[in-house]
Amino acid sequence: MSFISLMEFIGTVAFAMSGALLAIEKNLDYYGIGFFAIITAVGGGIIRDVIINLPLPVALSDPIFIVVSLAAAAVVIVFHKWVRKFQSLVTFFDAVGLAAFTAIGAKAAINSDGCTPFVVITLALLTGTGGGILRDMFAREIPFVFRKEVYAMACIAGAIVFLFTYPYAAMTIAMYLCFGVTLAVRLVSIKFNWQLARVKNGRTADGEKGEAEKSIE
Repeated sequence: MSFISLMEFIGTVAFAMSGALLAIEKNLDYYGIGFFAIITAVGGGIIRDVIINLPLPVALSDPIFIVVSLAAAAVVIVFHKWVRKFQSLVTFFDAVGLAAFTAIGAKAAINSDGCTPFVVITLALLTGTGGGILRDMFAREIPFVFRKEVYAMACIAGAIVFLFTYPYAAMTIAMYLCFGVTLAVRLVSIKFNWQLARVKNGRTADGEKGEAEKSIE
């Protein structure tokens, strides 16, 4: 098993756990928890594979990652209180998964027809963040990547490094550099609480009125 493949497995577990934890917060049943775990872990890859017109998405033709996601969901169901105590560790492995999925998405773009720099960045971004976006949409929340922290931008940074590296180095090296840059940007943003700028509209990040606006009423 290659390093990227190992990181993909670790990331799948972390993504699935985040989906299962959100499902428990929303008071969903076991089926809902399992569904959230699966869609968070493999949703981005399925979107990517549909876009590049694969006969069958990889997650369906080789369901190992769905099985891993369900196993992670089962662990969360049994030990969710304990898992929450190690949320920082889950967040770290989530960053690992984001980096691995970004690199895999970039590689898939190169192997597809009609590959352009825009396609590479788009597929890398969708593979890394698509599952989380679907999870939040099903939960009727504004997707996490649109409102908090440097998440999607880490994917874009990694994909850009991949683009500049791939023409001059082996695919494996380009993927490792993509993985490393994506992971580094994500972890540094967590460490220093980096967030993208927002337009100040008198409301909080969750859409509630800010204190200044409330005091006027």
